Amino acid sequence: MILEEIARQRRADVERTRAEMPEEALRESALFAAKRRGFRAALERPGRRIVAEIKRASPSRGWIRAECDPVEIARAYAAAGAAAISVLTEERFFRGSSETLRRVRSAVEVPLLRKDFVVDPYQLVEARALGADAVLLILTLLDDGEFEQLLHSAEGLELDVLAEVHDEVELRRAVRAGARLIGINNRDLRTFETSLEVTERLARRAPEDALLVAESGIETPADLARLERCGVHVFLIGEALMRAEQPGQRLREFLEA
Repeated sequence: MILEEIARQRRADVERTRAEMPEEALRESALFAAKRRGFRAALERPGRRIVAEIKRASPSRGWIRAECDPVEIARAYAAAGAAAISVLTEERFFRGSSETLRRVRSAVEVPLLRKDFVVDPYQLVEARALGADAVLLILTLLDDGEFEQLLHSAEGLELDVLAEVHDEVELRRAVRAGARLIGINNRDLRTFETSLEVTERLARRAPEDALLVAESGIETPADLARLERCGVHVFLIGEALMRAEQPGQRLREFLEA
């Protein structure tokens, strides 16, 4: 399964990176000491909120936008009203990079989500040193002990956690561990098929105090209206923006529709 291969690669990447850049060195960096910008707080504001994603490629779609300037796109997103920006940092399958996150941090003032496959506490320290305000934790990749350890470690680093779930079992696991910022991924990570019904179904089962973020499969403003009817008002959108000729303008259309 591709997800297991990505996780295996990321574990190997962590060991190599840790040898090149020890955690102590990360903690001494200027961005590690910088004040966080409040990812969750930005998503709690009134109205429709969109986390706009910088995503050049994916295993299921191949290249989405091979030639692009991530900083230019980030600035366009911020100007169009993005509540936050998600930056892919996984290199092999999504063609992201840690350097992109660092560059985007210096270019915009909105909060940043490090979108990656986090399997080791080292990646949390690294995320803060790169300027991230939040990290993604994917329940499919982690057992209960691993998820709880990473959740609490992230909180200790003042990083918000977007806990990504795909079904009722993962939702219960996330809630039981204390997660209240929950991303509902409409894409089945095993088949890569998407269905907005996943968000509609899980939203009814989430705690009232949870802040839900719908992810994947959102193509049109009508999709947003559909999900808003089930009480979800925060959305993470990547491909629909990155495929547009002007990603910032497309984001504005989503927000204003």
